[in-house]
Amino acid sequence: MGRRPARCYRQIKNKPYPKSRYCRGVPDPKIRIYDVGMKKKGVDEFPFCVHLASWEKENVSSEALEAARIACNKYMTKFAGKDAFHLRVRVHPFHVLRINKMLSCAGADRLQTGMRGAFGKPQGTCARVSIGQVLLSVRCKDNNAQHAEEALRRAKFKFPGRQKIIVSGKWGFTKFSRADYLKYKNEGRIIPDGVNAKLLNWRGKLEGRQPGKALAPPPKEA
Repeated sequence: MGRRPARCYRQIKNKPYPKSRYCRGVPDPKIRIYDVGMKKKGVDEFPFCVHLASWEKENVSSEALEAARIACNKYMTKFAGKDAFHLRVRVHPFHVLRINKMLSCAGADRLQTGMRGAFGKPQGTCARVSIGQVLLSVRCKDNNAQHAEEALRRAKFKFPGRQKIIVSGKWGFTKFSRADYLKYKNEGRIIPDGVNAKLLNWRGKLEGRQPGKALAPPPKEA
């Protein structure tokens, strides 16, 4: 018996139903890899960032997430190079979908109970997404910006509903704008932390700081 189409489960109707000790026998989600490309490249390597955001409140199946990841990865690998980007899937399919299987063989009328005891068995998983929630993010160098946008445009066709491609004003996956990141870096206040970065502030004990690392707070405007 084939998988029931994802259009049957697209709308968010019920409460979240995650895998637990009460909800057992859940099949593994189709998507197993959430970071693709040069995921260990430092925060300085890839300044450009673009997001694919959902513009509808809906369920997105794990199969759709995997198909979008493959489409985006394939395009970026072909046109930008396999070591020129980092793709991250930003949602996880934790919501369990159920199916109340009906028998369709000969003589099924005697065995079938119809809507009596209709609470179904786990069939698959999906991610519950809201309006404006980011589904995929790509960071790369500025010269590959067009390729990243085109890769996400192709990934859009794997999802139901509407999505928007949003070019981020931040530096890579950090929370700092590009201007702020360069300013803090020149001041020596940026601490690289993998694909992200921390900001060295002026709180804490002065004796615990390294020489030259203790920073005065910015002057207050009168």
